[in-house]
Amino acid sequence: MSHSIDNHTIYKTTTTLLLTALAASELFGQPPATLQADLNRTKAPVSPTLYGLMTEEINYSYDGGLYAELIRNRTFRADWSGILNWFLIENGTSSAKVSIDFQEGPSKALSSSARLEVVKADAQSPAGLLNEGYWGFAVRPNTRYTGSLFAKTAAPGALPVKVALVADQSGAVLASADVPVSGAAWKEYKFEMQSGSVAASSANHLEITVDRAATLWLQLVSLFPPTYHARPNGNRIDLMEKLAAMHPSFLRFPGGNYLEGGNIATRFDWKKMIGPLVDRPTHPSTWSYHSSDGMGLLEFLLWCEDLHMDPVLAVYAGYSLGGQVVKPGPDLDPFVKDALDEIEYVTGQASTKGGALRARDGHPAPFKLHYVEVGNEDNFDKSKSYDGRYAQFFQAIKAQYPDLQVIATMPVTGVRPDVVDDHYYKREQGMFDLVRQYDNTDRKGPKIFVGEWATREGTPTPNMGAALGDAAFMTGLERNSDVVVMASYAPLLVNVNPGGMQWSTDLIGYDALDSYGSPAYYAQVMFSSCLGDHTVESGLSGGGDKVFYSVTASANSKVCLKLVNAASTDQPIAITLSGLGGGTHPALLSSLKANTNWATNTITHPDQIVPVRSNVAVQGERLEHVLPARSIQVLEIDR
Repeated sequence: MSHSIDNHTIYKTTTTLLLTALAASELFGQPPATLQADLNRTKAPVSPTLYGLMTEEINYSYDGGLYAELIRNRTFRADWSGILNWFLIENGTSSAKVSIDFQEGPSKALSSSARLEVVKADAQSPAGLLNEGYWGFAVRPNTRYTGSLFAKTAAPGALPVKVALVADQSGAVLASADVPVSGAAWKEYKFEMQSGSVAASSANHLEITVDRAATLWLQLVSLFPPTYHARPNGNRIDLMEKLAAMHPSFLRFPGGNYLEGGNIATRFDWKKMIGPLVDRPTHPSTWSYHSSDGMGLLEFLLWCEDLHMDPVLAVYAGYSLGGQVVKPGPDLDPFVKDALDEIEYVTGQASTKGGALRARDGHPAPFKLHYVEVGNEDNFDKSKSYDGRYAQFFQAIKAQYPDLQVIATMPVTGVRPDVVDDHYYKREQGMFDLVRQYDNTDRKGPKIFVGEWATREGTPTPNMGAALGDAAFMTGLERNSDVVVMASYAPLLVNVNPGGMQWSTDLIGYDALDSYGSPAYYAQVMFSSCLGDHTVESGLSGGGDKVFYSVTASANSKVCLKLVNAASTDQPIAITLSGLGGGTHPALLSSLKANTNWATNTITHPDQIVPVRSNVAVQGERLEHVLPARSIQVLEIDR
């Protein structure tokens, strides 16, 4: 089964009271650490967009992941071995062959097709094609699947084509549809099929068969399960639910190397990724597999709409991973124009050229946009051309959209960026060292976007040690969120099947059927679930170098206290919250802990480390608490 989160966060619930000072002293025989916070002394505002999502096509994050398409290689790409992920079916006495027809396709973008020539077949011996899916097809009981395909035939009259989901081991047909194909002209055929009382499984494949001699051309064969918010061409429900539980305020897309491409020709060319799927040509991604282009510009924006996130739009800036660079000046002008056109597609009224394209694609209303990022990790540009390239984009964007905040991917000279994007990938101790990274940052700007960061321990998803490193780092982000306006973990997603991962460590793991959150995922959920609108004057003494904290508050509402103990022993801590007032204050304590740093969750054991919720009572302004070893705790107190 898939594991979603109820009530934003937690699987397990209990009720407890905080330890008294006497109990803590008797238990540990040592003085506690001391945390003091003055709730009456506001220090700085907290960015309302602090926590968000960063995404790119890596680890089969879109195809084979969030993007719910079940067919792998729906456009029939081939190499020397044959058509990738498709296999010939010759049941019984049937005889057939399949090839790529480079002269026949339903569109300019998809100008070739699969040519299935059935020499001999009948009802007991059908022939056709089999698709293996992304490590199988998830089939669930009593579920409706929606499909489509482009086809033509040389057969006289209507050619009966059967599409079926079939169990790998038993050969049982789990769901099927009949699609009569007729005529020598390309047409799109839509179909639905319904599973019955079957056991949920991913050990299944798709078959397309005919029961007579005929020639059939196929292209863009597609099949979707139910999607989040029932969107056509939409996203996988369980993964979207996990993302929603993170309360993300923004989505940075298309993100990372996927934006740049291995070369200029294989960049994220947004104009080729809008409109009907049949007009999207597909392209190689930067992580050794092909992108279906099903997750195009509008799909990213709809993802933002579904989770109530602000889009952070990254535009191609003239640098690709293979080292190709477009020089600033006239050579770069077409790419600047392309970015301006993209912004207009996102934000323009339907009366504008870009807005009219978006309305044509089914979304007349413009999207709100506050941030545009120019490029990605341009510090790798050996030509050192980013200063000039960024300035050219910055000036053009500001001239047309003066209110947009323009993000630079590295510090630049010549133009003062609104925001600079910092990236960090460290082991646990390295993240501890970064906790105070922004304590002394110039508050006059530019602001900081930590657009990619992660504690890289554990594979394919983080272990508890990584979660502790992440949580420690997030306390520093919160304490400095007047200057750190946004932060997003990366990579977000990973398909845990063999061959599905290109980069570890990744926040959420899945296969075709199931998904799970890592300990680091739950740390993200806990931190984003309780965040005040300002920080307060505070300080921590004692406790060693593996105890971390953050205090944020909202006036007359709540106090959010984050505590992290990355040490292997419990830590008593005396907490004073001046200004909280006397009496009893109800509170909710969320706690994530493990016995070792290497403890983790997996696709087969997804719930080994999950937060536990406790209803607690805080008496007055002082409390004595014991922070368990290897733990992350969030205390939300009603004022």
